[in-house]
Amino acid sequence: MSAPDTRPFHFKQFSLSHHHSTMKVGTDAVLLGIWTELDGVKEVLDVGTGCGILPLLLAARKVSVRVDAVELDEASACEASENFKLSPFAGRLQVFHEDINHFVPDAGKKYDLIISNPPFFVNDQRPEKKSRQMARHGDTLSYEQLAKAGERLLKQQGHFAVVLPYRESRLFLEAAAEAGLQLHKQMLIFPMPCREPNRVNLLLATSAAVPETEKFIIRNEDGSFTRQYLDMVKNYYFWV
Repeated sequence: MSAPDTRPFHFKQFSLSHHHSTMKVGTDAVLLGIWTELDGVKEVLDVGTGCGILPLLLAARKVSVRVDAVELDEASACEASENFKLSPFAGRLQVFHEDINHFVPDAGKKYDLIISNPPFFVNDQRPEKKSRQMARHGDTLSYEQLAKAGERLLKQQGHFAVVLPYRESRLFLEAAAEAGLQLHKQMLIFPMPCREPNRVNLLLATSAAVPETEKFIIRNEDGSFTRQYLDMVKNYYFWV
């Protein structure tokens, strides 16, 4: 049996370990971290940070961004903390090993942006490994809880960015509306041109708006990456 691969994952601006976290570096988080708007954003909260990929991407994109990252899983929180310390952005990132439902920032702090790659599988089969179940099943953080945390911790003019499976996103939008959050923008993510979307990036706020919709395709029919995808990640991946 071969030894597990424990090499760091390298981006152009930073490297990180992701072998002890509930979820590894993946396309969902990378696309969300690059797509999310940062105009006027200084203070960010990442809910369920895992290995810390989203805070690192946001800090790499904008030098004035500071990120608080909340993570319930202890091993993930420890790995994120170590990744933050070893990054060029160490002074702008911190992790809290806490439950977001009980997280209270210092001095009543609120955030310009809240971002999350949250638990996915509300009705699907549960993963066997407990830590992975925590990261990818809605039992430990329901969409209602996530939406309420967003409303509680968001500044009045702030935004909430989240990536979800396309079908389940309707459930989250219902919960968000109950919490006073409205859809402003969405990016439908298609694995290939002739497939249905399987993910969606959502941007919400407390104000009402006519939602903007864009389409994003990852691969061509022959399996190669689309120009749209390559343009999105070219400033971050070495291989592009």
